[in-house]
Amino acid sequence: MTGHTLDVGVLGYGFMGKAHANALDRLSTFFPDAPAVNKAVLVGRDEARLAAAAERFGFDRTATDWRSVVDDVDVFYNLGPNHLHREPSVAALEAGTAVFCEKPLATTLADAEAMAAAARDADVPAAVAFNYRFVPAIQYARELIDDGALGEIRHFRGRYLQDWLVDPEAPWSWRNDADLAGSGALGDLGAHTIDLARFLIGDVAGEIRRVSGHVQTFVDERPVEGDGKGDRDGGGDGDTRPVTVDDAYSAQLAFDDGAMGTIEGSRAATGHKNAHTIEIEGSRGALKFDLERLNELQVRTEGDRGFQRVLVTEEDDPYLDHWWPPGHVLGWEHTFVHENYEFLSAVAGGEGSAPTFADGLAVQRVLDAIERSDDRGEWVTLG
Repeated sequence: MTGHTLDVGVLGYGFMGKAHANALDRLSTFFPDAPAVNKAVLVGRDEARLAAAAERFGFDRTATDWRSVVDDVDVFYNLGPNHLHREPSVAALEAGTAVFCEKPLATTLADAEAMAAAARDADVPAAVAFNYRFVPAIQYARELIDDGALGEIRHFRGRYLQDWLVDPEAPWSWRNDADLAGSGALGDLGAHTIDLARFLIGDVAGEIRRVSGHVQTFVDERPVEGDGKGDRDGGGDGDTRPVTVDDAYSAQLAFDDGAMGTIEGSRAATGHKNAHTIEIEGSRGALKFDLERLNELQVRTEGDRGFQRVLVTEEDDPYLDHWWPPGHVLGWEHTFVHENYEFLSAVAGGEGSAPTFADGLAVQRVLDAIERSDDRGEWVTLG
């Protein structure tokens, strides 16, 4: 497929639709070796909103049924709510269409297993949207760990804290419903942290083997946001809906080779907007990362008296040769450009693209184990 312009179909035009449409627009400017892409079709259910989004994002046409799209494009982006991940993604893979799917891979472990099986049987790439792998500082951290700069890994500590659900009057959305989302902060935020644990230390510390988890819901119901005509998902002004997912989670992790992990996430953490922090300690060194300062990595190697602040913006740092002179920092949106570059290059080259559906399934197994641990009140061992 090298040299061929890739026709891209995208399901979803909200938050992630905007992020990926922007990334696709940036590819040819900053990554001249990226494959050419055509934003062929945007898929959604609300025709008026869909038409407006397609015009704003620059798509050729729209469709209200993904079934008419998956076998008519080269690449299918599944950016819909979690409950829509399985059926369209599997159908696209069975049609021989490469798939890029939002995280978490599915609402249930069974669905994730079915999706991973479909990806194994397909002869096209299937990738999951863990965009934080593509932060240059995270890539640099992985290089340090792989080179042995931290020595034997002993601790992984990850937190992902947001505060958009602190207010009990914050409106209900599909992200508050177990059938539509699968879980709350656990799947929404925890999936990212678990994937970074696997990406950063998985090769040296092994897989996550046992978990002890706790999940908590602070607000049991939320108001339906209305416009005077009722909510399009059902319910009218003044109504409320039950919250059937967690607002926060925490978990202890045990890795194959003896490393300990502590992770937590919350969408009700007052004062935190998008605080994703990672700390890793080894026998010879340590590092710290904070997404809200994503161009920096705090590093302590053997012989240092304390942590050194490293600004990861040099030309020889990961991806930085494509952007600005040293010290001219990148932002959150650039992670999507890197992610799309890697995925679409793999599609054009007929190769696999990490993180794969197998990676998404591995994360889903940990999410499922944390929920089972909370339900049982005991450690759960992953198979």
